[in-house]
Amino acid sequence: MKDFLFTSESVTEGHPDKIADQISDSVLDAIFEKDPMGRVACETLVTTGLVLVAGEISTSCYVEIPKLARQMIETIGYNDASYGFDSKACAVLTAIDEQSPDIAMGVNPGGAGDQGMMFGYAVNETPQLMPMPIMMAHGLTKKLAEVRKANGLKYLRPDGKSQVTIQYENGKPKRVHTIVISTQHGPEVEQEQIQKDVLEHVIRPVCGAMMDDETVIHVNPTGRFIVGGPPGDCGVTGRKIIVDTYGGMGHHGGGCFSGKDPTKVDRSAAYYGRYVAKNLVAAGIADKLEVQVAYAIGVADPVSIFVNSYGTGKIDDEKIVELIKTHFDFKPAAMIKELDLRRPIYRKTAAYGHFGREEAEFTWEKTPKAEALKQASGI
Repeated sequence: MKDFLFTSESVTEGHPDKIADQISDSVLDAIFEKDPMGRVACETLVTTGLVLVAGEISTSCYVEIPKLARQMIETIGYNDASYGFDSKACAVLTAIDEQSPDIAMGVNPGGAGDQGMMFGYAVNETPQLMPMPIMMAHGLTKKLAEVRKANGLKYLRPDGKSQVTIQYENGKPKRVHTIVISTQHGPEVEQEQIQKDVLEHVIRPVCGAMMDDETVIHVNPTGRFIVGGPPGDCGVTGRKIIVDTYGGMGHHGGGCFSGKDPTKVDRSAAYYGRYVAKNLVAAGIADKLEVQVAYAIGVADPVSIFVNSYGTGKIDDEKIVELIKTHFDFKPAAMIKELDLRRPIYRKTAAYGHFGREEAEFTWEKTPKAEALKQASGI
């Protein structure tokens, strides 16, 4: 199918699920600052007046989890009791145990921290080699947060969502078909003003070049979004995995990323899969490519590696798999070392996507092997 519509969504850092993700990754970062060999599997739940942090953590250091949670909530912007959730008044409970010794027995020698399959994806329709719908959706939610924090639109509150539908023609992005933005706001502002301001300060700066007179725009389509954040919807770590990855255009293995140290292949192998796919597409070996890798718990070598270039490969997919096996190492210890993953770099990943980012510390977005892959492929 060459002509189609495709839609992806994003959420702001003040969305309840993203609050939970950011708290979980803040805990991981705090531990990695003191103990890079710490083992962390941290889950967070947020609801009206309550934060619950639970999971399995094995570390030689101490971190004050309630303080970390409150700092994160304050940074996001929940600093007013009238919002129904704020950093000073909410209760923070913890329920932390050590990592299971049965899991550690397999991980300590270098094996995978769990079974499962992970995917990496890249496509040459944007400079970041990411699908355009998810990149535009993230752009909108980031811009919402920027204008709120700059006090440009003082009535905006932290919770919000975006959704972008791109019209594809001959398999390439042609135009923005539909934009949906829902943004939490104070009770003092009218819907007409919100629509005008969001169009001027958020939508046009991000999507204007791809919009036309027929682009459909919905801003707060219910007409009201005052109750938001945890009072409006319970938030839990790991519930926005499609927002975190490719907006639904690439597959997802099922495991979330936030709150997990890189011995958990749910995170490290998904990052490495993106690294592999992006290097291959940057090398010109395919216009669009997906890599699947699968593991058995406690075993270092993956049980399978699969490639789909969707008919865009300049060489056969079987040959691409051989290139991957020659130039990349999917063993957990090797992935962690090559991408330098034992660092406190994860809180930034917990909002606006883990992929397609330009931050220097996001090593999985680099393409140092593209030229060698191109030469080895013979294209």
